[in-house]
Amino acid sequence: MYAGTSYGNFRQSPFQAEAYGSVIGPPDAAAKISAFVRGPRKRINFMPIALALLGPSLLFSVVYGAMTFSLHYEQPSLVFIIVNLGFIVVIGVGLAALSGWRKKAARDPHYEPSWLAFMFVTMLVGWAVAMVLGDINYNQNMKPFYDLMNLNNYPDVDPAAMRGQMVMDAGRITFTADTHLDLTRSIGFKRNDVYCVAPVSKANRTKGGMQILSNYDFWAVGINCCSGNEPDFHCGQYSNGNAHGGIRLMHDDERPFYRLAVEQAEAAYNIKATHPLFFHWKADPQAEVNSYREEGLKNYLIGVFMFCSIQLFLVVAATLVFARLGHM
Repeated sequence: MYAGTSYGNFRQSPFQAEAYGSVIGPPDAAAKISAFVRGPRKRINFMPIALALLGPSLLFSVVYGAMTFSLHYEQPSLVFIIVNLGFIVVIGVGLAALSGWRKKAARDPHYEPSWLAFMFVTMLVGWAVAMVLGDINYNQNMKPFYDLMNLNNYPDVDPAAMRGQMVMDAGRITFTADTHLDLTRSIGFKRNDVYCVAPVSKANRTKGGMQILSNYDFWAVGINCCSGNEPDFHCGQYSNGNAHGGIRLMHDDERPFYRLAVEQAEAAYNIKATHPLFFHWKADPQAEVNSYREEGLKNYLIGVFMFCSIQLFLVVAATLVFARLGHM
């Protein structure tokens, strides 16, 4: 026994443990320890970020492609289903975002609505833009390509011997090497625009100039590329000496006005056109048809790239904003 000390007692050290896991020490000791301990920090959840990037981009690509390419031409009802299914997906995301906003109103501590609302807005915009751009790209490029490819190709056509009713299904046509446009018998019909026509004829190798044919069934056409008062046709590749062909006019709404222009030419030049067919005058008709497909594909790829780039920028910006707001 030690005097003045009970059995089992001992002198406390400056850092005596008072309870398991606690330390007693100078007043600033705990403060010094806690200053180097990080508080709770949320980890970044990459799953909603990936969905926010890939979901709208995939929706845009699918809808834009369905509206642009051959599926629209061959099975428009299936395209209608695809586009509406895409819209249903957008509505589903919107309803999920709305449910989240209601949870926020109820002060649910586990609610994190930011990415759902973000996805709904970007998917809705992407769906609508894909619909509009796809329809424009289809009508301007892909539909003319499919229409022309579904028609026949006729090489080495002699305009003096061939009649229009014999090649009514022509989409691309190539005439004989001595075939040219007879610009002296061109004319135009005015109705808001000027619908210009010039007959396809053959060169007169003996006397020069152009032959006078018994029937003019093949005509080169164009809009606002002649005065309408004089034979000054300058449409398409009219001045190209190597041009001996054309691609069929596919705009049905323009055909009646070209027919009226041909009737004017018949009266003005005392010629005959029994079954007139209308073409855009080209040196290489097949290459011109292929250019429609190339332009349509280029527009599609540029559209997808631009949308994905903008979506990536928005996702990065939203990630930074949501991280500051504590929604990550």
